[in-house]
Amino acid sequence: MVFDIVVVGHFCIDAISLPSRKSPYIILGGSATYVSLSAKHLGASVSVISKVGGDFPEAYLWWLSQEGINLTRVQKVEQEKTTRFELQYNSDLSKRILKLASKAPPITVGDIPNHLEAKAAHLAPIAGEIQYGVAEKLKGLVEILSLDPQGLVRVFDENGTVATKSLEDKRILELVNVYKSSKEEIEAVAGTKDLQSAIKTVHTLGVETVIVTMGAKGAILSVEGTSYEVPAYPPSRLVDPTGAGDAFMGGFLAEYVRGKEALWCACVGSAAASTVVEGIGPTSMGCESEILRRAEQLYGKGIKH
Repeated sequence: MVFDIVVVGHFCIDAISLPSRKSPYIILGGSATYVSLSAKHLGASVSVISKVGGDFPEAYLWWLSQEGINLTRVQKVEQEKTTRFELQYNSDLSKRILKLASKAPPITVGDIPNHLEAKAAHLAPIAGEIQYGVAEKLKGLVEILSLDPQGLVRVFDENGTVATKSLEDKRILELVNVYKSSKEEIEAVAGTKDLQSAIKTVHTLGVETVIVTMGAKGAILSVEGTSYEVPAYPPSRLVDPTGAGDAFMGGFLAEYVRGKEALWCACVGSAAASTVVEGIGPTSMGCESEILRRAEQLYGKGIKH
């Protein structure tokens, strides 16, 4: 089978603490989860390459397969632990403290099949589990390689608390067609506090399409010398912002592999992100018709610079 998108990165278990509730929600997480579900809800065929520990609930795998995600390349390493994060949000959900509680084994070059029939591969590391060699192998197997570098610019102190560091191996950007990250992450990648020069730096390293997600402020799309402001679609309610940027990427890629124009793809991404924040974790991802309805409303508002 030829997949539209193969997502590479760790599934994880999130303990999400929200101000509205005393005890945390324990729920399936990880960029790979949100990207794959978002793309699948928009009709893309999706496979995931991941590793989890013996503590990863079978119910999560069952649910993902029921959602139509291909899991044949997901390895359960019984003697190891699954990657786990604790997320503590502030009162208005605008900021969070992130802690790494455990980490699954890295994804290696040997985990990538030699024959991978897919249009696009998305690299979605969350705790340094993907290195240059994996990206290099994938580059030779797919038409489109995309990257969210968040797990490559995270550093963990002795308590597991996450801070942002610079991107150590910038060669990975030379392989990538589409780049997506937060403002803080692209500034760390480029080594500058100026957003425009950070975007320019990423382009200079060979990336054609650069996306910077900025939560309620929407996103910036930079492609072929033109920059667009992509508005955020106002959600009916903001319950849990976890995974919004990943849902954006899944929506973007689902349309991008169909050859759609980048601004439209970004509007679909923004619309997908607006649905996932309306519930807890990845369970409230909107259906295709609702995501496309929201995207249509945004498309006329995309501002060109």
